[in-house]
Amino acid sequence: MILNGDDPDVLAAPVPVAVVGAGAMGSGIAQIAAQAGHDVHLVDAVDGAARAARERLHATLSRLAGKGKISAEDAAATASRLHVAPTVRALPQVGLVIEAAVEDLTVKQALFAELEARQDAAVLATNTSSLDTSAIASGLHRPDRVIGLHFFNPPPLMRLVEVIHGPHNATEAGGALLDAASELMRRWGKTPVRCTSTPGFIVNRVARPFYGEAQRMVGAGEIDPATLDLAMRDAGFRMGPMELTDLIGQDVNLAVGTSVWEQTGRDPRYEPTDYQRDLVSAGRLGRKSGAGVFTYDDAGVAQNAHADVSRAATITAADAPLAGNPVARTLAMLVNEAVDLVARDEATAEDVDTAMRLGTNYPKGPFEWGREIGFATIADQLTDLDRRYPGGRYRPSPALRDAG
Repeated sequence: MILNGDDPDVLAAPVPVAVVGAGAMGSGIAQIAAQAGHDVHLVDAVDGAARAARERLHATLSRLAGKGKISAEDAAATASRLHVAPTVRALPQVGLVIEAAVEDLTVKQALFAELEARQDAAVLATNTSSLDTSAIASGLHRPDRVIGLHFFNPPPLMRLVEVIHGPHNATEAGGALLDAASELMRRWGKTPVRCTSTPGFIVNRVARPFYGEAQRMVGAGEIDPATLDLAMRDAGFRMGPMELTDLIGQDVNLAVGTSVWEQTGRDPRYEPTDYQRDLVSAGRLGRKSGAGVFTYDDAGVAQNAHADVSRAATITAADAPLAGNPVARTLAMLVNEAVDLVARDEATAEDVDTAMRLGTNYPKGPFEWGREIGFATIADQLTDLDRRYPGGRYRPSPALRDAG
């Protein structure tokens, strides 16, 4: 077994896979694994949830076959590889377990303790989006069995997987395990990037300014949400931050931001905004509740998103003041965050750019923007913003001027 270093190809064959948690993420991961040729055993703490997920997956596979995306034979074969277990205790021995349960550290720690006791040789992976994998593995006899495999929603469509490691993986066997897991993700048609178990990993940490800058500017009355979103779309982003957080769910986005903030010792860079807190307190959670930043009709179309086209162009012009330019402010913060992460040796610049392009659909990676704008220019911009808005949010990374 790979954990003892005597079988570095333990994940090379289509080993049986267990997925714990049959919600949207778990179901999507199960679909990917089954389509890749693995027998997949779904289990969920809620009675009947895993069986219902398998039925939904059967319907999804039938639709894909009906649209010609896969053959009818492949759909039937994939469906036959999807199994249901009533409990974690009832799972057969597998080669890989992927946990996609509720984002609660105590729940995950208890679950992994049970998995360690019942799975003799499986690689134990968590799909956590922001929790420390070392904390999840703490208390285990063999914490080096635990890695992070963070998929993005919806898993069958999103190519990125963050492969997360912590100090508990810092052994020869741990390195081999990460290599094997990365190669497995490639065989599943995914693009793996490696990151240490830093708060928020790559995507959820580097992306915080994309939401935070917008909310601060709108909350201060400097710009209306629709015009800000238009300015960001005109800069190449697929969606503006206000409409995107409405799509994600203001409560979900706030929870991730709060988790990163708490795990970084309440660093002012990541402090959630009162603007977003007020939306959540008022029940304005976004499209799913019918109202968030914008209000929505029954078809999910925003009813009050009226952008000022002329103003969006004016505030983002080359000679526009920095403080009123949401694009320049956001890009400076994204680049700063990425440079800091790489300077801490938590990921490579190449993996950061790949992660942000694939995980958030950004038109460019932060290091691409940094080279284009100039890292020294960004350092000067942040120094200016730090003077204008003191408190530490805009402090430039010491590594910025050496990043070129």
